[in-house]
Amino acid sequence: MADAAAAPTSEKPSTPSSTEQHDVKPALSTSEKAVAHSSTSNDTDEPKPHLHAKTFLAVIAVCLIYMAQLVNLVGAGAQGQVIAGHFGGTANVVWFSAPVTIMTVVLGPIVSQAADYWGRKWFLVILTLFGAIGSIVVARAQTMNQAIGGFCIIGIAFGTQPLLHVVTSEVLPRRWRGWGQAADMVSNALGSVLGLYVGGALNRTGDPTSDGFRYYYYMCMACFLIAAIMCAIVYNPPELPTQKQFTNAEKLAKLDWVGYFLLATGIVLFSVGLSYSKNPYEWSDPHVSATFAVGITLALGLAGYETFFKKDGLFHHGLFTNNRNFAIATFCVFAEGVAFFAANTYFAFEVSVLFETDALLVGVRYSIMMYVSAISACLTGWYCAVTRQARWATLLAFLIFIGFFIAMATTNRDSNTATWGYPVLLGAALGMTLTTLVTVAQLSTPPELISVASGLIISVRSLGGTVGLAIYNALFNDAMGHVGDNIAGAVIPSGLAPDNVGPFIGALTSHNQTALGMIPGVTPEIIGAGANALLDTFVVAFRHVWIAGAAFVGLAAAVSVFLFDPTKEFNMHIDAPVEKEEDLYSA
Repeated sequence: MADAAAAPTSEKPSTPSSTEQHDVKPALSTSEKAVAHSSTSNDTDEPKPHLHAKTFLAVIAVCLIYMAQLVNLVGAGAQGQVIAGHFGGTANVVWFSAPVTIMTVVLGPIVSQAADYWGRKWFLVILTLFGAIGSIVVARAQTMNQAIGGFCIIGIAFGTQPLLHVVTSEVLPRRWRGWGQAADMVSNALGSVLGLYVGGALNRTGDPTSDGFRYYYYMCMACFLIAAIMCAIVYNPPELPTQKQFTNAEKLAKLDWVGYFLLATGIVLFSVGLSYSKNPYEWSDPHVSATFAVGITLALGLAGYETFFKKDGLFHHGLFTNNRNFAIATFCVFAEGVAFFAANTYFAFEVSVLFETDALLVGVRYSIMMYVSAISACLTGWYCAVTRQARWATLLAFLIFIGFFIAMATTNRDSNTATWGYPVLLGAALGMTLTTLVTVAQLSTPPELISVASGLIISVRSLGGTVGLAIYNALFNDAMGHVGDNIAGAVIPSGLAPDNVGPFIGALTSHNQTALGMIPGVTPEIIGAGANALLDTFVVAFRHVWIAGAAFVGLAAAVSVFLFDPTKEFNMHIDAPVEKEEDLYSA
């Protein structure tokens, strides 16, 4: 399998050679109609591979890496408020998750392209070790900036995320790609459940002075280390032709360095600009407007460069010129990223504010989503393998997403019981979307571009998360900016002197019961009125987040209707087997 990720398209045709013994069909049909409606009867003419332990161990190894990544990501989201409270930096809590998403966006395409020239294995192993190093930094951090620095180092490990989807697809028959992506989602769920339960147990009281998060990130270090060692031992793929075809200098020249620079600087400045909005600057302040404008300008520059000057770079034109599926899947996975990071960052946060003081029970509620997503992913993988279809499952997933966001947008102080059921909707949608979208994207592109395609898909998903987090943070902070006025409007009519409102608000928002009791004129009724006003302000702030998320997934649902099912490509061909051909096709 030769790569066209960074090489000119004239170097090699976009379909694999028919002389390869295990290649039965072209990787990409020449017309969408042929792909969607071709006969499946010639499946019987294909050689049936007999997979052995080597293949399944490779899949397990990369799934362990995915699991380690999700343990960390859940920690950044679900425990973010506790960690930030420990260092007195709650206004910057978004910068625990943001570095991870930004690094995935920036490094994903670079690693995906480079892995075609230097191989997959050592990128997986070495970058995963960075996750272990970053976890140690977070565990031993003494300041907010050190903790953020640790998450930045951890983010380097997430540059391998596209390769995880590549390996679980290319070592299995195409017919089973839905199963491969389901395996990724199951490992995703297991890592998330482990993170939620252990993190909740270590920080049950939500006490910001607790060192529970330190033990949590020592566990993260162990997860990353074990995953890296496992991958180094059991994943031993044969060399790709492009590993031997070019010198190191030629390989470096083929990478899209201008695109990498524009992507990295653009997305960082965009995120920083939005994070400054109402935190503490107004839009008119240069901290927000100038930073945001430069980020948008660089993003537009990237679009122009990739469209008119670099046809085989980050956005390889071979991914988009044959049919519409990849473009649609890319947009839909962007919206899925927006949706996932809304849930990952704000669901547990809202539950902890409105309903639960026990962090373990908060984690239990969110973990319902993980169990359902694992089941949903397996059922979706089975559905794709049996029916060779993914279009309507994708549409159904986004409709379920819409239902979840509507439900969360209607949540208030009286929705305690209902929020136990809402994660079922979220889990069903998440398990379906990534399974179908990655499968469709990979099967609708030439096999030599599978790494580039997966890199772009996963990076765009994280881009959605990065953009979403920045938007959510701005919306949330804007709504919470009214908390003082709302509390004052509730407690002054109840009898609190205006001169005491300031100290009352400070004591109430910091949960300082001692300080509340020392304020003159404070009664239980006044405290109750102020607490309800505080919670109602949170309700409105969370509602803005959920409405924004619903807008994205609603648009994705409409766009997903235009997908077509690459029926012909659901065959038994293996693009990059890790077993020898004589073993693979032996009786």
